[in-house]
Amino acid sequence: MSDHHHGHDELEDHDLGLSHDLPKIVERNRLGRRGVLSIFGGVGAAAALVACGSDGSSTTISSSASASASAGGGPGGTPPDGAPGGGGRMGTESDVEVADGEIPEETAGPYPGDGSNGPNVLSESGIVRSDLTTSFGDASGVAEGVPTTVRLKVYDLNGDDITVLSGAAVYLWHCDRNGDYSMYSEAVVDENYLRGVQETDADGMVEFTTIFPAAYSGRWPHMHFEVYQSLADATTYTNKLRTSQLAIPEATCDEVYATEGYEQSATNMEQTPLDSDNIFSDGYSLQMAKATGSIDEGYTLTLNVPI
Repeated sequence: MSDHHHGHDELEDHDLGLSHDLPKIVERNRLGRRGVLSIFGGVGAAAALVACGSDGSSTTISSSASASASAGGGPGGTPPDGAPGGGGRMGTESDVEVADGEIPEETAGPYPGDGSNGPNVLSESGIVRSDLTTSFGDASGVAEGVPTTVRLKVYDLNGDDITVLSGAAVYLWHCDRNGDYSMYSEAVVDENYLRGVQETDADGMVEFTTIFPAAYSGRWPHMHFEVYQSLADATTYTNKLRTSQLAIPEATCDEVYATEGYEQSATNMEQTPLDSDNIFSDGYSLQMAKATGSIDEGYTLTLNVPI
């Protein structure tokens, strides 16, 4: 995966987590789930990080019951079904099977906008787009913040070979600079920015243009995404292949949160360390993005998504 380099100090390869080893593994070997299991099985604790079964078979896991976006006084607004911030699908058994080496299944949170908890932006004309900074349709808001590019590469671990998953659809969403989620939080309930769908290309890649999200109370800085088999399937959450979350490196967050408009995020992040976050505390090797760039040039977040 190519990245833009802006002279910013980058993480060493060994600091990037299991996700960033995947392309190198693919280059050396054509390995399916069994091959990935043989590699990750030798890592010991790393295998546990992805919350998978130890026998190489698929395992159904539970969404994090405590994964509330507003557990610590997070985004404002109550989901349309009347559930509190910790409501929605959280705490329910996931029906998605996650095999060894695959990115973990996570809660979509109370503000998914995928039809599972109130509004369904996936059914709206205009949702298939790469630039998420503006609202579309009848809405006209613009999300302000540090420019950020998100690049995700989706891999298919089914069968004996690891292959890129081309023609799939990825729905990405996250909060704005104030920690609010469009379509839900009172201040931006009439907006639909920072939500969009893209189709993976022949290399399994999607790219989104967005802004750097806030750190709101109770959560480490993150983004949500869902993977669908195709654009045609990406109209309702019931068709999803995987729901997960992307974690953002601390050093990059520190740089962004020292800038104007992100002051509250700096305070919030100190109150919720990565190892105590209710999603990432059980492991984040496959979910920690690689960050490059700078405040002046903007940032790029990249993540491999094996499913």
